[in-house]
Amino acid sequence: MGSPTGGDVVTAAVLIIGDEILSGRTQDTNLRDIARYLGVHGVDLAEARTVPDVMEEIIAALNALRDRYDYVITTGGIGPTHDDITADAVAAAFGVELYEHPEILGMMTARWGDQLNAARRRMARVPVGGDLVKNPVQGPPGFTIGNVFVLAGVPQIMRGMLEDVGPRLRSGAVVLTKTVRVEGSGEGAMAAPLEAVAKAHPTMSLGSYPFFGDGIYGSNLVLRGRDPEELAATVIELIAALEAAGVSGGREVESV
Repeated sequence: MGSPTGGDVVTAAVLIIGDEILSGRTQDTNLRDIARYLGVHGVDLAEARTVPDVMEEIIAALNALRDRYDYVITTGGIGPTHDDITADAVAAAFGVELYEHPEILGMMTARWGDQLNAARRRMARVPVGGDLVKNPVQGPPGFTIGNVFVLAGVPQIMRGMLEDVGPRLRSGAVVLTKTVRVEGSGEGAMAAPLEAVAKAHPTMSLGSYPFFGDGIYGSNLVLRGRDPEELAATVIELIAALEAAGVSGGREVESV
């Protein structure tokens, strides 16, 4: 486990679990929300994978990600149906057994009483050695074990669970963002100066995001870095490099 880039960088991966995502029946929005949430806490989302409801696939992906990154957040597969096998896969990956957590059983009994059937009891299972992740929305909690956080797939519930994840994370330096907007020029004209500036600042991330519509086209050039002074200086450097390449009109705007 660790941050591949070292230093004060803290990394995470997201493992999205579910046939419904891969089939296109359900559109995933959790990845976006997790990425934004982690960024605020100074954690870089470095990789995301989507796997089906297949035990071997989940275990293999989870083991690969938890060995490479500081944290792994999984979403989906912790409901009451037969294909909700995330808890089983996580326990197998860590080589431990599952047990019915008494606190979850207590919550379920209070809610469902004698309607607490075997299917619902599946959601009370937690790997031995794991801790609970609070669910302030509805239903049972998620859980965490090692460097893995197991959250619900329903977006509203997942976002609620995230609020209990943040305080447990080791934060790195927060990534800052600035945007240079260029109108009336295509990416081809900007490619060379953008590449030159990117090579001169290897610790930063520079990307081009084209836009078009209503007769206006161009690109938002997004710069990301942890050093505010370097970031500000690089904006000036990039605008100058664009102008030297014949691309005028570049200006800093509110980050997108």
